[in-house]
Amino acid sequence: MFIGPYALDNNLFVAPMAGVTDRPFRQLCKRLGAGYAVSEMVTSRPDLWNTLKTSRRANHDGEPGPIAVQIAGTDAAMMADAARYNVDRGAQIIDINMGCPAKKVCNKWAGSALMQDESLALSIIEAVVQACAPSNVPVTLKMRTGWCQSHKNALSIALDAQDAGVQMVTVHGRTREQGYKGDAEYDTIATVKAALRIPVVANGDITSPEKAREVLQGTGADAIMIGRAAQGQPWIFREIAHFLETGEHLAPPLVSEVKRLLVEHLHDHYSLYGEFIGVRSARKHIGWYVHSLPGGETFRQQMNSLQDSASQLTAVAHYLDDLNMQMDRIPARQRGETGKVDDIGRLADASAMELAV
Repeated sequence: MFIGPYALDNNLFVAPMAGVTDRPFRQLCKRLGAGYAVSEMVTSRPDLWNTLKTSRRANHDGEPGPIAVQIAGTDAAMMADAARYNVDRGAQIIDINMGCPAKKVCNKWAGSALMQDESLALSIIEAVVQACAPSNVPVTLKMRTGWCQSHKNALSIALDAQDAGVQMVTVHGRTREQGYKGDAEYDTIATVKAALRIPVVANGDITSPEKAREVLQGTGADAIMIGRAAQGQPWIFREIAHFLETGEHLAPPLVSEVKRLLVEHLHDHYSLYGEFIGVRSARKHIGWYVHSLPGGETFRQQMNSLQDSASQLTAVAHYLDDLNMQMDRIPARQRGETGKVDDIGRLADASAMELAV
């Protein structure tokens, strides 16, 4: 699997998620089997490039390449400038966000709202590709099937993007109207894949090794992108990789390994965000890890009242040590069972989903 000149370890990708796929999370997913990860979206507004939020989103310190940065905006010239700005700071791949369904983004005609105006969408794509060409930086595109059920135009936008020089297209199998509700559909993705020469990535509701195989076979996609299913179980990538290679299930991780991974994740998280923000934004990650574990909901409620990193780390260690006394491995999650953004994340840090564009 290649994106431009960059060879990827495999075709299992981490989806960009606002407030989730920061550097610590991306690095962890790559360690556990993901072949590629894209940053959470960065605004194209130059007056916000030097804000603390944007600097954290664009932090790639120590991250193995290729470094992929997703940009969001509505103005072609500003998006081109944003691409150049991020390339100058180490981005090796630029991804255009045309898939975010959040109202704060779509109300400003960014994200999936761009799919309503194909002329504007194409002007942005062309401007970004031209801005990246002198540095030989590939441009990719992430979008939805369309704005609504009656206006599914992923194929036409994908064909225009390919002609404009985009080197990979990811399609989330929902319209913007759906948000994250209902079931993803893959017929549109299969249609896009059949029509394009460049790699096509399937995204949406891939929550298990079986579903990964089903989507790859059913769509013919070159790769799959996993978002919410990786929250709290970043080892899903190695589980899928093992299943695709052998047809057999990998045993769930040892409780002791989960403790080590979570504690390392938290230390890295605190180092990026600092004590105050780090403790509060870590709550959602901890909540996802313990989701569906014995006593997990009670522990999450107690943990959310803790105000410092030392107490948070101690509580996590004690909870998992106690769990390890009961079982060696964490219980296997049922197919489709994930810690949803709207179920847990909003309780921990609702502001993390905000993006100024």
